Amino acid sequence: MSLKSVLNNNKYRNKYTTEDSGKVYHEEYQYLNLLDDIIRNGHEEKGRNGITKSIYGSAMHFSLENGSIPILTTKKTAWKTCLKELLWFIKGDTDNKHLNEEKVHIWDGNSSKDFMKSRGLDHYEEGDLGPLYGYQWRFFNAPYEGCDSNYNGKGIDQLQEVINCLKDPERKTSRRLVVSAWNPQQLNEGVLPPCHVLFQFNVINGNKLSCSLYQRSCDEFLGVPFNIASYSFLTHLIAKHCDLEAYEFIHYGGNCHIYDDHYEQVKTQISRDPNPFPTLEILNKKENINDYNLSDFSLKNYIHHDTLKGSMRA
Repeated sequence: MSLKSVLNNNKYRNKYTTEDSGKVYHEEYQYLNLLDDIIRNGHEEKGRNGITKSIYGSAMHFSLENGSIPILTTKKTAWKTCLKELLWFIKGDTDNKHLNEEKVHIWDGNSSKDFMKSRGLDHYEEGDLGPLYGYQWRFFNAPYEGCDSNYNGKGIDQLQEVINCLKDPERKTSRRLVVSAWNPQQLNEGVLPPCHVLFQFNVINGNKLSCSLYQRSCDEFLGVPFNIASYSFLTHLIAKHCDLEAYEFIHYGGNCHIYDDHYEQVKTQISRDPNPFPTLEILNKKENINDYNLSDFSLKNYIHHDTLKGSMRA
C-alpha cells in the first residue's frame, strides 16, 4: 500500500472521528481507500483466473463495541447469505447441497463436475467441497472420506479448543487462541486452497474479545466485504457464547486484488459516502456452538447504497 494510503488509513481508524475541517470520517473509508489505492497504484498481472490489479499487504481495524458490526454500506452486502455460510463453516460441513437448501449458491461454481475434474477431484460427488474451512476448524487433518461421513471425534477440533480456553479464566488471555484453515497435507483434497487461512482471538481488560484474520488472497470487490462481515459475526457469536464482549475485528490482507471486469463498479463504489454501520444482537445463548441458527441473530439499521454486481471467479 502507498504511504499516502497508510496515513489515510490511520486517520480513518476510529469511526466518526471529526477533524477541524468538520468533515466526518468513518471506518469504511479504510476499505474505500484500499480500493482506490489498488486502482491507482496496483500492478496489473495475468493470473490463474483472469487479469487483476493488486498490491501486497493491508490492514483494517473495525470496532465491534456496543453491538457495532462492519457490514459495508457503500454497496448492499448479502449478510444473510454470509451468515448462513458461517454457520455452515462452524458445523464443519463440506456439502454444498446443504447451502443450496438454504438458497446459498456462492460455492456452486467451485463444486460443479467440470471444476472438480480440473482439480483432479472428479471422484467426489457433485457438491462435495472437500476438507476446507470449517472442516479444518473442527476436524483438522482427519482423513477425508467424503461430505456424508461422520467425523465426530476425529482430527483436532481447533474451534472448540479455543472456546474452551475462552471460557476458562486461567486461559482466556492466552496468545495461542489460533485456528488455521491452511493444512498443507490436504490442500489438494479441497476444491480450492483456503483464502482466509488463519484467525486468532485475543482478550483484554478481562472480557473484551478481538479477532484478527490473515487472508492470503483478497478479492476486494466481491470477497472481502463477505469476509469482514463473516468474521465480525463470528467474533460477536464467540463473545456471546463465552460470556465476553465483542471489541474489535482486524483484517490483514496479503495479495489484495481487483479483477479487471470489476474496475468500473469499484470506481462507482469509491465515489459513495458510507452510512453508519448497523448493530447486531444475538438473541440466545446456546449450549453447543453448532446449535445457532439465523433466527438467533438480529441485525438493526442496515442502511446501504444500491447493489453493485460483478462476476465471481471460480
